[in-house]
Amino acid sequence: MSTLIRTLRLRDLLLLFVGSVIGSGIFLTPGVILRQVDRSVGAAMLVWIIGGVLSLLGALTYAELAATNPSAGGLYCFIRDGFGRPLAFLYGWCLFLVIASGSVAALARAFSRYLAEIIPLSSGGATAVTVLVIGVVTAVNVWGTRKSSDLQNWTTLIKVLIIVILSAVLLSLGHHAADLPPALVSRQHGFSLLSSFGLAMITVLWAYEGWQFGTYSAGEVLDPQKSFPRAFLTGSLVLSGLYLIAVVAYLVALGPAAAAASDTIAATSIRAVLGPWAGRIVALTILVSTFSAANSVILTAPRVFFAMAQDNLFFKKLAVVHPKFRTPAAAVISLGVWSAVLACAGKFTELIGGVIFIGWIFYGLGAASIFPLRRANGEKAIPYRVPFYPWTPLLFVIVAAALVGNAVYVALRDPQGFANIAIAIGLFALGLPAYFFWHKRGAGPA
Repeated sequence: MSTLIRTLRLRDLLLLFVGSVIGSGIFLTPGVILRQVDRSVGAAMLVWIIGGVLSLLGALTYAELAATNPSAGGLYCFIRDGFGRPLAFLYGWCLFLVIASGSVAALARAFSRYLAEIIPLSSGGATAVTVLVIGVVTAVNVWGTRKSSDLQNWTTLIKVLIIVILSAVLLSLGHHAADLPPALVSRQHGFSLLSSFGLAMITVLWAYEGWQFGTYSAGEVLDPQKSFPRAFLTGSLVLSGLYLIAVVAYLVALGPAAAAASDTIAATSIRAVLGPWAGRIVALTILVSTFSAANSVILTAPRVFFAMAQDNLFFKKLAVVHPKFRTPAAAVISLGVWSAVLACAGKFTELIGGVIFIGWIFYGLGAASIFPLRRANGEKAIPYRVPFYPWTPLLFVIVAAALVGNAVYVALRDPQGFANIAIAIGLFALGLPAYFFWHKRGAGPA
């Protein structure tokens, strides 16, 4: 029987880490974050720095888990081994129905939307482009892990290079550097400052989200005991550096007031220093970025469905490895097809965006699994130990819980938010009978 092969090197894992995170967030959210902290440049920069540190805590925790158990499925396996098969199944269930498929659908729709700024597209044409993008990344990932990883490497390098060049242009041609020092101090104090800072932290953590995808492909990484710690540490530092440089560049180009007023800060910044025509450069950058991010999800997430099927907790066909391409082809195709369905579902994709916070429930559980797994390992040698244990994983778990709690609190304050919570509860409710169905068919341990 064919099996997955270990073909991903340290370089591949590092670029997958970076490419999975950089989507459209860094091009859009800095202005939102500035508004949330009342235009305080100092507070905004602190938000970006702390967001990077918190992501680093999670990444280092996951690096230990992946190095200790480098199996296909990553996060699914951590939750399964730490807290049992039912919770792990619910994660895989939500990943398939919403988290991964919704991300691919949203990224593909973003691709078509920004392509329309370069090439005029009708509504039907935009939908066709959306489906085509999903089809292309699905086909490449069926064709071979090595080929899809090479595609990921090149697209990630291109978008990183573009971010660096854009930042350099903005820093050299911008005229608002003198406006930054007076805006460092916040005009807010006490609870008001704390509340706005917490709201901005939620936004910045969404911009940093995606690094956990690399764990899904742990079964295909060469020398995982060394590759995961090195790739996750280096990737976290690279991302934080890129984000901080880009945010400073936007501020130098626009100044704090204009930057806070923009919901498309990258495009606004480049137009301010080069003229109206330059907005297409940002559109092109986001095209590469969203395509790369969609590819990273299709490259990694099907490994979770593959692991679930191997545990007899999902369709058995998804555990089959293609005899020629050595990829979980059925799992890849199933995610691609479902993502295309969601992308064509119109307003349903907006509802999906409202329940993506479900993922953070499981990201926190994944990090928390390090505690029971450490106890289970006893005195066994662990190839890599997360620094400052238990505080590193504990802080990340607390942040994940706070993020989910705040998302629920905010969602319950408006009718659309209430609908999102109802959908989330419905997903969990559907997952329970689905688990017992597959558990009964597989007759595996509970």
